[in-house]
Amino acid sequence: MINFKQPQLMTFFCCFLILIPSLVQGECTCEPEDEDRNKSLALKYKIAAIASILVAGAIGVCFPLLGKVIEALRPDKNLFFLIKAFAAGVILSTGFIHVLPDATESLTSPCLNENPWGKFPFAGLLAMTAAIGTLMVDVFATSHYTKSHLHKTQQNHEGDEEKTEQTENHLHVHTHATHGHSHGSVSMLERADSAQLLRHRVVSQVLELGIVVHSVIIGISLGASESPKTIKPLVAALTFHQFFEGMGLGGCISQAKFKGRSVAIMSLFFSLTTPVGIAIGIAITNAYDENSPTALIVEGLLNAASSGILIYMALVDLLAADFMNPKLQSNGILQVGASVSLLLGAGLMSLLAIWA
Repeated sequence: MINFKQPQLMTFFCCFLILIPSLVQGECTCEPEDEDRNKSLALKYKIAAIASILVAGAIGVCFPLLGKVIEALRPDKNLFFLIKAFAAGVILSTGFIHVLPDATESLTSPCLNENPWGKFPFAGLLAMTAAIGTLMVDVFATSHYTKSHLHKTQQNHEGDEEKTEQTENHLHVHTHATHGHSHGSVSMLERADSAQLLRHRVVSQVLELGIVVHSVIIGISLGASESPKTIKPLVAALTFHQFFEGMGLGGCISQAKFKGRSVAIMSLFFSLTTPVGIAIGIAITNAYDENSPTALIVEGLLNAASSGILIYMALVDLLAADFMNPKLQSNGILQVGASVSLLLGAGLMSLLAIWA
């Protein structure tokens, strides 16, 4: 028990109460940490990170594209569903466990003014807005491409029918009617396939946008760091992350059936984003201050938007689309396998938060 009648103890207690806020505030500093800095060793780890992440990303994004050569990796095979479920779990965990908390940490940093950054959850707001914006882009882009494609298809069919009438006007009316019915059925199937193909193309492009944004930010943060203790665990974590994120994107690109040139550009663009970010970080190491208000706000806002895009894409365009697929719905074993793959991907990616 403290005897408040004793003036010395009373003075000590009052001084302790006064010092508590300053002690707590002292734990959060906006000054860069000088401990464990080693520029030459950090540079070696950064170069190793560029090489390993580049190779891992390239292998990951190209792996699902080997379906033309390896039959088991084709989009209609069971293995493809399992791989895509695992990759979707990785992307979902990336959004929830890695990117969104980083955005929250940046936007609630003590280096920023309490008003407004400390009084409102801007990270959550922007993530929600980005998810809604992604939905709108998804809907409007798919609708626009579908209408445009249907208009071209109708014009082509009208031209084909005119040619058919001119060259086959000697046929019996019944035969011509039967041909028209069959042609109409095929046309409906073609339209459904075209709409699905356009959907896959929109999904792959929006997903790549979300991945690229946070990949560049991660790369810059790693490249600007001069602490080997910080960089070393990140190399392994980001290599794993880039490989399986690439598999998810590669699966979407494979289903979109782009031409070879487009596939090469999208794959190369994904593979280079994080290494380029690291290179930028190395170039601006001396000028970049990760605790400056501008850097914190820009990084926080971009990470928040990226997390919203990734969470939406993982849940709606990857998981919901595949888990509601008739092939998976009619196969109980495949359902269990896809669920296990999803949980495994999300769980393993979540564990990386320990090192990242």
